[in-house]
Amino acid sequence: MEALLTSTAVVAIAEIGDKTQLLAIVLAARFRKPLPIVLGILAATLLNHALAASFGYLIAQWLTGRTFQIVLGVAFLAMAAWALIPDKEDEGAGGRSAGGVFLTTLVAFFLVEIGDKTQIATSLLAARFQNVALVTLGTTAGMMLANVPAVFLGEAATRIVPMKFVRTAAAVIFAAIGLWIVFAGVAIA
Repeated sequence: MEALLTSTAVVAIAEIGDKTQLLAIVLAARFRKPLPIVLGILAATLLNHALAASFGYLIAQWLTGRTFQIVLGVAFLAMAAWALIPDKEDEGAGGRSAGGVFLTTLVAFFLVEIGDKTQIATSLLAARFQNVALVTLGTTAGMMLANVPAVFLGEAATRIVPMKFVRTAAAVIFAAIGLWIVFAGVAIA
């Protein structure tokens, strides 16, 4: 249960103000059809995060003990620093597609999420918790918690909470997880 709840919280906070959330706003403004956009986000996130979690799980099989703990903790500290950097809206993110709103959202979200901090966090969380299914469900739930309101509320969602505060909160959470893992790794030795 810890894997599910931690994954949900980490990604929900990290996703606020992220380029994929901006993409959700752009798609909502362009197509004005929230249901296929939400379903496209869900499908893309499940696929992308299942792959990322599987990768993190497999990498964790090769690294063990103190080295694994320290590498994982340092990676979370790097995520904390990265969370402080504002994302910029992707040009052309709301492009046209013959496949409709769902397919446009599915493809756009899948591609934009590649290498994104939430995808990397998903890999790290799966490595930490050694549970691909719960981490994938948790990170997907976190993405949906952050992006569904963006779809329905559009641009107004980014005016409610200042992005600087959100990025700082995400950084603090990533740093706390990273320090906890590093100190736990040092304690193992």
